[in-house]
Amino acid sequence: MKFKVLIFVLLTTFGTHCHSNEAKASVEAKHAANYLLTDISKVKNGFVAVGKWGNIVFSNDGQSWQKAQVPVQVLLTGVYFLDAKTGWAVGHDSTIIHTQDGGSTWQIQQYLPEVDKPLLDIYFFNEKEGLAVGAYGLQYRTMDAGKSWQKEFSSSLLYPEDGEYLAEIKQEDPEGYEIETASILPHFNSLYDDGSRLYLAGEVGLLAFSQDKGKTWTRFNEIYHGSFFSINQLENKQLIAGGLRGTVFVSNDLGKSWYRVETTKNATINSITVDKNTAYLSANNGVVFIYKNGQIIEQQLEDGKAVLASVVDDKRLILATEAGVNEVVVK
Repeated sequence: MKFKVLIFVLLTTFGTHCHSNEAKASVEAKHAANYLLTDISKVKNGFVAVGKWGNIVFSNDGQSWQKAQVPVQVLLTGVYFLDAKTGWAVGHDSTIIHTQDGGSTWQIQQYLPEVDKPLLDIYFFNEKEGLAVGAYGLQYRTMDAGKSWQKEFSSSLLYPEDGEYLAEIKQEDPEGYEIETASILPHFNSLYDDGSRLYLAGEVGLLAFSQDKGKTWTRFNEIYHGSFFSINQLENKQLIAGGLRGTVFVSNDLGKSWYRVETTKNATINSITVDKNTAYLSANNGVVFIYKNGQIIEQQLEDGKAVLASVVDDKRLILATEAGVNEVVVK
């Protein structure tokens, strides 16, 4: 559910290609599970992964994969399942698609090529209320299971001087105000909900939390100037955040203070998966960092392909990579 560094160029050059106002179905591929996959979700009956060209694949066992029927060709960047049947995926062109059959078939809920920005993560608090976030502070909320989505602007994340500037031009130059609000916030890369707080990881050191489902946010004190791409929480309530060049920070007090954990390689961390008190940090260059008991070790994939996301399944870690599905034995 994330802003992948591997596809950074794609995500930051939104205006370099022509858009059609009508969505096109995903590209047919005989070996769909071998193409770039950006995110993966574990559901009751198996796994669902999303990626390039609107590609979505699903599997009951993590070994044999089938291609889903998908009505868009955009790069999909995140997937979330509320239960075994009900899920959503997001991607470029502010796209949101929905499944009610466990990922086999999908329907468009939102497709806005004119917005020309990607959504990067999505989360549902219950069967009705969900939140999708993306580039330059893009944020949409639904209260009706995605039948309609309303755009929001997170003014609570503005720096004071930016807030003052926007307040000045809002009355004098409404058009300028709209332009500025479309780019003044950093990229919102990923969400994590611990049941009482919603956490946000983003560009230029953004880490924040919300106690009202993302309607307002509180920034944590800045601990790092680079981007964070994922945040998660261990069973022992430790927060862990990862970002550029192998950057890992951990907090034992719900974000009041953080300390850096050194990694063995400068591989950018794309996402974090947690199993009890172990965190698996999917990274570039075929690296998976494993955080446990305050220490980090690494596992290296032989092919060296970037790992964009992962899920834990018993003794194995199923990976979404730039070369499709892979897996490693969990240490």
